[in-house]
Amino acid sequence: MAKTTRRQPAKANRSDFDLLAEIAGNLWWSWNPRATALLASVYPPAYAASDQNPVTALRKLPARRRRQLAADADFSREVRAVHAELRKYLRSQPWYAQKHGKSARGVTAYFCMEYAVHESLPLYAGGLGVLAGDHLKSASDLGLPFVAIGIYWKKGYTRQRIDKHGRQTDRFPTLAPRDTPLVELKGKSGRPLRLTVVMGKDKVKARAWRMDVGRVPLYLLDTDIPENKARDRRLTHVLYSGDRDTRIRQEILLGIGGWQLLRALGTKVACCHLNEGHAAFLSLERIAERMTQKRESLGAATRYVTNTSVFTTHTPVPAGNEEFDPALVDRYFAAWPKRVGLTREEFHDLARVKAGNAEENFGMTPLALRTSKYANGVAALHGKIAREMWKPLWPGRPVTKVPIGHVTNGVHTLTWMHPRMVELLDEFLGDDWADAQDQAATWAHCKYIPDDVLWDLHQQFKEELIAFCRKRVRAQITRSKLTGMKPADADRILDPDALTIGFARRFAPYKRATLCFRDAARLAKILNDRHRPVQIIFAGKAHPADAGGKAIIEELMRQARAPRFRRRIVFLEDYEMDVARHMVAGVDVWLNNPERPREASGTSGMKPALHGGLNLSILDGWWPEGCNGRNGWAIGKGRDHDGTKAADDRDAADLYRLLEKEVVPAYYSRDRHGLPGAWLARMKNALMTIPPVFNTHRQVKEYLAKYYAPAMRNA
Repeated sequence: MAKTTRRQPAKANRSDFDLLAEIAGNLWWSWNPRATALLASVYPPAYAASDQNPVTALRKLPARRRRQLAADADFSREVRAVHAELRKYLRSQPWYAQKHGKSARGVTAYFCMEYAVHESLPLYAGGLGVLAGDHLKSASDLGLPFVAIGIYWKKGYTRQRIDKHGRQTDRFPTLAPRDTPLVELKGKSGRPLRLTVVMGKDKVKARAWRMDVGRVPLYLLDTDIPENKARDRRLTHVLYSGDRDTRIRQEILLGIGGWQLLRALGTKVACCHLNEGHAAFLSLERIAERMTQKRESLGAATRYVTNTSVFTTHTPVPAGNEEFDPALVDRYFAAWPKRVGLTREEFHDLARVKAGNAEENFGMTPLALRTSKYANGVAALHGKIAREMWKPLWPGRPVTKVPIGHVTNGVHTLTWMHPRMVELLDEFLGDDWADAQDQAATWAHCKYIPDDVLWDLHQQFKEELIAFCRKRVRAQITRSKLTGMKPADADRILDPDALTIGFARRFAPYKRATLCFRDAARLAKILNDRHRPVQIIFAGKAHPADAGGKAIIEELMRQARAPRFRRRIVFLEDYEMDVARHMVAGVDVWLNNPERPREASGTSGMKPALHGGLNLSILDGWWPEGCNGRNGWAIGKGRDHDGTKAADDRDAADLYRLLEKEVVPAYYSRDRHGLPGAWLARMKNALMTIPPVFNTHRQVKEYLAKYYAPAMRNA
């Protein structure tokens, strides 16, 4: 059995710097404002320059600064107080233990291709990773028996730069282990653990790292080791990159290698959660293992694996679901059918929508659905779309009986809430409000927050956001020599008193980032009103291979540099978690206008509401469940997009109408004290209705009740 010991609690005679290293070594600090502030104060220049990375800041700490801190009694007291908080957190008996005692027969193992835990660890591309990171944090806070499996992406995902022409360019800087809290796992011999993952004719070696996310261990696989060929070493360099051959080998590593790792660790797994289809090869490995080790029949092994598997689909369009050419699958799985007693066609039928259809590719979603008793979409509307989309897998059943439910996504409240908002809620909701954040009664007390207090705090957040934007845009212009702009222009963008709209997400064409420019003259009139100005802050990346998404960014940059929009429209490059936190705290309105029903969930829109921000959104993803008419606005009246230009024109016209007739007038309607009373009523309504439902504490509890607990009983 491999060694997986968590970092031991500190002894009293350990130095402050030993304790700081222990705090920085557990990602708990990233959602504890006091711990974050402490780590940021150690060596601010290195912390700021490294995406707020405390490990890097401690490594680069100059001797003079170390001596200064060592002589600071207040600093020492704070270090020991924060360290005591961490120890108390890790040792306490949270919700799961109080509610369920020791009822678990093992742990839930969560498999995902990407994790966004903090911006200093760029192991994520977008929403899937953000959801996974938030899921882990709530699993930790609630104390679920839980482990997570992923891949250590040494070069991460694209770090976006905008060139002088306004086009996206891509960089892939290396994330060195010394700048992470990763600890390499060792075998029982004390030497570094090595796994051997068979990939066709090749045997690829993998090492494993552990990173603690509160109480939850996150294990990351890594093939960039000397024992491997260059081709295999590159396998874990860049997330979502390379050709189809690279992609299938990455997914073999995640699913099959991940399961082998849990076996090497001796982890008693009662339930497996496949977060998207990338890990579906896991089911094949588990089936074959039970047949070999338990001497079960194919049917019995498949039933066991199916009854203990949960699968979450995140993609409401067929083209977005992972598929592989059958010949490519045969290259790596030719031996698997023989191993379990199937013909090649019977094997491929596991991953086909229609059995016997040799024209179909090998679909990871059909494979996951066929080998998971419990399956769900990530919003009520998405669950409905998923049942309709995958009904052919269950011929003869009415769509209402297709076994795909839904668990609507949420966000990890303390990760995304501004620390000063936390302080405000501590005052009006009580110090323990976060423990009951999934209860409506907890948030009902927001109505007692004085209007002027809430408004003043919101204005502070907006001013912070605008200062952040100006600094970032100045750096962009200086670095890229952006055509038609000078660094000094950054000081003239945005107005702290103007209605501020935020739009930040992956720049996929269906998300329609440039919909608001459909009638550019009308938009310019709205934005440049002398008495009621409006401004929009954009951020987001296109996949490095997505020419359509990159073209949208180029068009957006062209519009932003036009004289009529130059002060009113800003694009922030390299969208990541720090940019997101500033935006969701500081904007007045969050804009989301995808082609309905192609947005599976869209969790970004849940985060502004933590600060009283209002949504202006197409009724897609989570918003049909969240919108009550008083906490934001609905674009398009719930009509599906039919793929035509007319549908875009219709949605754009409704967007303009809402801005002109409802949103802008409400924001600028002020009382004798200069406060927008009706707007503040909407802000409080958003605070009272969105956070208690759309949080990952509720989400994780729902997964436990609907899927994890039944699967554990089946184990």
